This record gives sequence, structure tokens and C-alpha cells, in this order.
Amino acid sequence: MIDAKAKQKIKLRRATKTGVAPVSSAITSAHPLSVPGLVPALIALITFIAFLPTLQNGFVNWDDDSHLLDNPHYRGLGWEQLRWMFTTCLNGSCMPLNWVTYGLDYVLWGMNPSGYHLTSLLVHVANAVLFYFLSLRLLRLGFGTILTNLPIRLAASFSALFFSLHPLQVEVVAWAIGREIAIAGFFFILTLICYLKAAENESAGLSRRGWMIGAWVLYALSLLGKEMALTLPFALLILDVYPLRRLGGGHGKWFGPQVRQIWWEKTPFLLLALAAGVRATLEKQQAGSIYPIADYGLLPRVAQVLYSVAFYPWKTLIPNALSPLYPLHPFTGLWSLPVLLSGGFVFTLSVLFFIARSRWPAGLAVWLFYILLLAPVSGILAFGPYRAADRFSYVPSLGWPVLAGAGVFYCWHLWVGGRIKRQTLFLAQSFSVLLLISLGALTWGQTHIWHDSESLWRHALAVDEKSSIAHNNLGLVLADHSRLEEAINEFRRALEIDPLFVEGHTNLGNFLAQRGSPEEAISHLRQALTIDPAFANAHNTLGNILADRGESDRAIEHFRQALQTNPQSAMTYYNLGRVLAKPGDLSEATQNY
Repeated sequence: MIDAKAKQKIKLRRATKTGVAPVSSAITSAHPLSVPGLVPALIALITFIAFLPTLQNGFVNWDDDSHLLDNPHYRGLGWEQLRWMFTTCLNGSCMPLNWVTYGLDYVLWGMNPSGYHLTSLLVHVANAVLFYFLSLRLLRLGFGTILTNLPIRLAASFSALFFSLHPLQVEVVAWAIGREIAIAGFFFILTLICYLKAAENESAGLSRRGWMIGAWVLYALSLLGKEMALTLPFALLILDVYPLRRLGGGHGKWFGPQVRQIWWEKTPFLLLALAAGVRATLEKQQAGSIYPIADYGLLPRVAQVLYSVAFYPWKTLIPNALSPLYPLHPFTGLWSLPVLLSGGFVFTLSVLFFIARSRWPAGLAVWLFYILLLAPVSGILAFGPYRAADRFSYVPSLGWPVLAGAGVFYCWHLWVGGRIKRQTLFLAQSFSVLLLISLGALTWGQTHIWHDSESLWRHALAVDEKSSIAHNNLGLVLADHSRLEEAINEFRRALEIDPLFVEGHTNLGNFLAQRGSPEEAISHLRQALTIDPAFANAHNTLGNILADRGESDRAIEHFRQALQTNPQSAMTYYNLGRVLAKPGDLSEATQNY
């Protein structure tokens, strides 16, 4: 006679041979996690707790000031505010849906930073829950099991928590302006879910069409949040090959009549991406934030792309020394150690994934999906004073947590097949739990770095002391705290690192004048204008110094040049009015006031 436990084990082993490893309904229904909605609720709660310290953080002088503190245009949800949100690209950044959330924040919280951080955290929590359902569907497609299978749901839970608790996500949540990535990610994940549903309902006609239209609309909303996923149409082709298996695998499965619809359905995605990409490029060019190849150099750009592609998988594995700013350093040649290590890392992974593609197609699929989605922010189109940024990993790196969840499920799969012992399974599960706890602890600590501007920039300098921007921004913080000598030393250090740093010369000149060293101040401001003759802040600051010295005509000239570059500067109009009023030209002074 065979007892009930033996029968159950034989049943599970037979099921494993067919490629499906179900858990009996009795076991599944008896497990506490089988309660509907409990797993997503736990994911939301754990994620929220890990990021709780962000609610104590303030705004920082890393775009929070220019976008939120000094910008009145987004404050509210009236027609004027909405018109501004959907028609303006501030400093080359087009993010209308993100502005809508800031407008809602202002209505609810005023300028209380805790409310803004709460909204960012709630969006990230929502993304974690959505990612659970996305992982669940991808794992089911990969392993050929059922959605109600308890192990597959536990594996998807691990994927979701690996994603949401990873310290790389802190920048998106703890930085008020970083929310644009989370908003784009929210609609991006929904886009993928709808696309997978449409592919799975390929023969359902109307139902399939509805899911596909939903994917197109949600993708448009993602691009309105932030143009992060411009290469999604090409990344979707990777999903069509694996795990959907709609493309490839034989004659006619790439361009034959039976797959023509698969190619045509990418057209709306491609048109949306093209429109968003052209607009973003033109706006960044107008803002002067794109570095032309002629100025930046082709080889430095290749080196940056290699560094960027290697950076995020490495930081996913070993999330240490994370920083708000990884500054661009002078290019020293393709044979420099960082470039060689990055190139070797990328080449090795590419070769390994390609060799293993027959037995393990998921690895190559995730690798290609990652590279395609990272491409727009990898340095191919260079913009910004950084070689990488934690926030850029939010969307492209979604595949790595799914692979991690697949590993968790595969361990259970091996145990059911009798290929590993229960003790080995227990060790693997324990390691998974400890890994999530470690990620949560690292995230808890990383959120404190964003508590205020001084802690942020001191941490950035601890990671990379040769950052002129970090020294400059720390100097501004110290000056705000009336620590003038310390601030001046930081500006001098910034200029030692980068003698052509226009903002560094301008800020040093400003605070040298406040300290009582006008001659040295004027010297640095003239250097700033030699580097960039149209830099409005330098003209405005120099105008103030000249006005205080009684050189009104020269001061007026500099104020007018500042307004030619930045006609929206209220402070410059005020300064010009102040100088004009002294000789009694009250009419023009009043107009400027």
C-alpha cells in the first residue's frame, strides 16, 4: 500500500515531467498567502515601511529649487496651471503628467515637502504592486505554469520586492524631482501588462483589440510622464520572441504572413516614441543640455555608453557607493582601466547569454531588453553633467528582478523533481529572505542621504571627491547657513577641479563680493562671461557689484544683457529698476518693478 504523502509526491513528480509543477488545491487553499489580495497588500506595506524616512526629508538644491521652490507656474490645477504644464518644457524637461501630480501636491500640502515625498512613495508602492502582477504573468509564460500556483506567486512576490526595495530606487522616491521616472514607470508597467494580455488573447478578436488599444494609450501616458521608454517598440519584439514565442523559431515566423500583424501593431508605439523623442531632443538642444559629438568627442561617447551599460547590472548585484551624482571625468582613452573593465563586463555577459540562449532564453531576452531600454540614456545622446544616474535604471532594469524571481521558483521546481533536498530548498529560501531584508536595510539608510542638501552633497563627495558640481552645491548650502568662508573654500575647490565651470566662477564672485573682496569677485565674474558671454546670472551678479561701486551705466548694461538671455528673471528686473531709480528715472524703474 502507498500512503497519501507518497501518492502526493508521485503526482508532483509526474507533473514536473510535463513542464508544469502545480501545487494541490488543498495545499494552496490552506496556505495563509492564498487569501486574495494579501500578497499585493504585503508588498505594498513592506515597500512603504522601507521608504518611511523619506517623509522626514526636505527639498534639496538639486533641481528641487528651480522646479518647485522658485517656480510658481505649477501651483494649482486651474486652467492656467494646466496650460503651462502641457505646453512648457522647463530646462529641457517635458513632463506634463508629473507637473499635474505636483499641482495636486500643492493643493493638498502647500509647500510642505513631506506631502510631496508621500506622493512619490505612494506612486512607487503602486509600481511595486503592479510589478508583482507583471512578474506573475512573465514567470507563468516562462515556466508554463498556472497563475494560481502558490510557488509562482511567491516567486513573483520576490521579484516585486527585489525591485521595490533595491537601493537603486531611492533616488526616484526620495528626490522630489525624481518622481517623473516613477510616474513614467507606472504607465510603462501597465503598458506591458496590457500588451501581454493582448498577445495571450490573440484569437479573441475584440478582447485582444481592446487590450492593445489600452497598451497604446498607456504608453502615450508614460511618455507624457517622462520620455524614458523611447525604444519600447523594439523591446516589445524581444518579448514576442521570448517568453511569448510569437516570433522566431522557424521558417515564416519572422516576416511571414502569419506574423505580419505582430509587426503592424508596433506602428502606433513607434509613432508615439518618434514624436516624443523629437520633441525631447529639440527641447534639450534649445536648453543647451545636449553635448554635440564635435564638442564631446566620439570615443568619449563610446566609453560612456560602455560604462553605462555595465554600471546598472553591477550596481544591481553590489549596490554600494550609490550617489546622486556620478560626474563626467576627462576622457583618458579607451585603454583606461574603467573603460576596459566596462567593455570586458559587457562583452562577457553578452557572450555568456548568447551561448546559453538555447537552454536558457530568458537570460538573453532580459539582457537585450535592458540594453534597448537603456539606450536613450546610455550616453549615445549625451546630456547632463553625469556619466550615469541611479534613476535611469528604474525602467530598463525591470528584467533583473524577474530573473531573480525565476531563480526562486526554479529552486522549488528542482525540489519537486527530487533533484535537490529539502534542506537545500530551505537554505535557498532563507537566502532569498535575507537578501530582501538586506536590500530593505540598505534602502532605509540610503533614504537618509536625501534628508537635506548638506547631507546629500557631503555623501556625493565621500563617493567621488572630484565633483565640481557637488562642491559648488555644497558651497551654496553653506552660504545659506551663513558659513561664508567654508562656502568660498568649496567654490574654490570646484574651480580647481574644473577651471571652466561657469557657475563656480559666478558663485565665487557673488560671495567674495559679500565678504568684501569686490576686485577678486569682478575678476571671477569676468572669467565666467569669457567662458559663456550669455550667462545671465554672471551678468546680474556683476551688475549688482558695479551698481554698488557707483558704476550705474555699466551695471545697467549687464542687467539688460541678463534679461536678453533670461527675460523671466524677476530679480534682474528688480535690480535694473533699483539702479534706474537712483538718478530719478522713475518711469522706466517702475516698469521694471
